[in-house]
This record gives sequence, structure tokens and C-alpha cells, in this order.
Amino acid sequence: MIIGITGSFGAGKGAVVDFLTKTKKFKHYSASGYITEEIERRGLGVNRDSMTMVANELRNSFGPSHIIDILYERAKKSGGDVVIESLRAVAEVRRIKELGGVVLGIDAKPEIRFQRSMLRKSVKDNVSYEKWLSQEKTESNQDDSTKQNIFGALAESDHIITNNGTIENLQAQVDQFLEKYS
Repeated sequence: MIIGITGSFGAGKGAVVDFLTKTKKFKHYSASGYITEEIERRGLGVNRDSMTMVANELRNSFGPSHIIDILYERAKKSGGDVVIESLRAVAEVRRIKELGGVVLGIDAKPEIRFQRSMLRKSVKDNVSYEKWLSQEKTESNQDDSTKQNIFGALAESDHIITNNGTIENLQAQVDQFLEKYS
């Protein structure tokens, strides 16, 4: 099974990946990890702005589904069930579906997502609420398929989980998703 994960900042994508890898034995392939490799290769600092810039450049130079194609090739070599996270563009969601996968979207209220983002203490999230909202808006380009559009990607998901509750509630919703799509 191939699951692509998309969703808004701080919605719980990482928690879903942890659940799938630790309890369901999925192998994880990270778009952020691949983009970070490219940023470091270029000698740039790793932050949300550089991640957006480099991801958009890769999509523009090599095609809108380039990042997913690279991760899919890596996943194909290892076999088994895989989760690819995080899909940030509509073309990436569509590509996962073309490859026979299913796309799970994760969302939550903005205030909850911001609190979660601050708790994980990631260098890319060390910003004010206003800057965080601004970055989220920047990652929602609806007119260019080579750029990130997190809410467009979310809208194209096969299934969306609203994660405003507990981790146990989220895991129960993931189990329901797996029952429906496995």
C-alpha cells in the first residue's frame, strides 16, 4: 500500500507517520528530508522559507511531481507498505494517485496547529503566529502547479482527518482510514 500524506502546518502529519511506521510497519519517505538534503547540498540554511524556495525550484526545473517521483523510486526499491509525507502541491497528490496510492489529508484548527508547531521546537517553526500564518499563505499558490499549494493538495485528498482532539482519537481515525482503503 502507498499512502501519501498531506495537510496544513502542525495538523499532525508526523503523528500519523509515527503511528503507521511504529504500529503498522510502514516504511517512511519524507519530502522534507529530500528537500533538506538539497538545501544542505547547496550550502543554504534550513528553514521554512528555504524549504519552500528549493521545493518550488525543483518542481519548476524537473516537473511538478519531481519530489514524489524521487521518493517513489526509493520506496519501490525497498518494497512493502510505504508512507510518503508531506505532499505540498496538487500535482504531487495527483501523482500518488496515478501510482496507485491513496492520499490522506490531515487538518486542524489554526490555533491548535500553531500550538503544536511551537511545541515541536523545529527550527522552521520558530516564528510568531503572524509570520506562521503568512508562511502558510505563501505555501498556498493556487495558480502555479510548480509551487506549493497545501490547501489545494488537502482538498484533493481521498480522505481528510480533522485532528482537533487527542492522539488516541487521531490514531482511531487512521485505523478507520486503513480499514476503508486497505
